[in-house]
Amino acid sequence: MRHFHFAHHHCHTARSEHEDGLSGGGRGHRGGRAGGGGRVFGHGGLRFVLLRLIADKPSHGYELIKAIEDRLGGSYAPSPGVVYPTLTLLEEMGYLSVETADGSGRKSYSITASGREFLEANREMADAMMARMGGGVDGAGPRGGRPPQVTRAIENLKMAMRMRLTGAPLTEQQAHEFAAVLDAAAQQIERI
Repeated sequence: MRHFHFAHHHCHTARSEHEDGLSGGGRGHRGGRAGGGGRVFGHGGLRFVLLRLIADKPSHGYELIKAIEDRLGGSYAPSPGVVYPTLTLLEEMGYLSVETADGSGRKSYSITASGREFLEANREMADAMMARMGGGVDGAGPRGGRPPQVTRAIENLKMAMRMRLTGAPLTEQQAHEFAAVLDAAAQQIERI
């Protein structure tokens, strides 16, 4: 995946490590930071989701937040503090154009030709990000894909593994125990 450097957003890159993506761990995080439970999208993934949603239908920021929440079966709503800076970033990169509605001041975002080219060049990543929302790449909705509680549990497991493996090195005994836990979980899942 390409990583972008945004000199004008000194804090954005650091924040996006934690917040530029969706967390499967809480309910209704409007205006707050994403709760525990791991992210549905990795670093930068929210950009692909927003571009894909806007490519399907020009939208206001609130409509995009609601669309993501709906696709995740109501289990998560991304914070406006994450969505709006990402939309501004996409606009500054030339991937979105913005129209302000007369009187209301609400901005409507549309994808540009270069935004469509970027989305097409990164189709595999965009499809993967959309699939992670449980709606599949065809937007079939949460019932058409992975149930939100399963997505949340998978992300919790990935986060727990990542946190443990980036900490102190595992001893030989801990490595065997770690592998045994994962093997036992895999066997239980196969029996469901």
